[in-house]
Amino acid sequence: MTAERVYDALKSRLLSGALLPGERLEPARFAEELASSVTPVRDALHRLTGERLVEARASDGFHLPLVTEAHLRDLYAWNTALLHLAVQSWRQTPSTVRADTLAADAGRATAMLFGLIGARSANPEHGAQIAACSDRLAAARAAEGSALAAVETEIRGLALAFDHDPPAVLLKLLRTYHRRRAAAAPDIVRALYRARANNRSIADL
Repeated sequence: MTAERVYDALKSRLLSGALLPGERLEPARFAEELASSVTPVRDALHRLTGERLVEARASDGFHLPLVTEAHLRDLYAWNTALLHLAVQSWRQTPSTVRADTLAADAGRATAMLFGLIGARSANPEHGAQIAACSDRLAAARAAEGSALAAVETEIRGLALAFDHDPPAVLLKLLRTYHRRRAAAAPDIVRALYRARANNRSIADL
């Protein structure tokens, strides 16, 4: 397995919800699971540390980051700011990109929609940072459906606004979307840890 494939497979594993926040990440175990040597796994973990999806702790190896209410609120605020910057930088020419083929899963649909918002910006850094923030919010988004009602309806409303409404309307909906999640951060964190603990229990059967 090439270094890039190890990286892709490991990143997918970490974002899947199968591991508990704070869990120690053993390179040898992942190497065995991915039929790889340990070196490309360690390289991938260092790369994921640079993306802030993994923590490298002195004398204690690699860990999945812990998720706290304050940290989650900060991420939601950062995502709001990034999306606002992207929309403000949209090209003036009409866009042919539409959000009518999003994923069925609400978490993946949200990442896809926000990616489309970033892609319309004249500054490609907006899209890159939005994608990175979506990775860091993947676990929380997977848990939002257990803490909030009508998440799918909310995403569809955002997609319709992206396709048909003026930017000001979309920005208002995005602010409401993130304020709702910031207010529900305690419930989302509890749902996240509960879901991952359940996943671990099932995997151990």
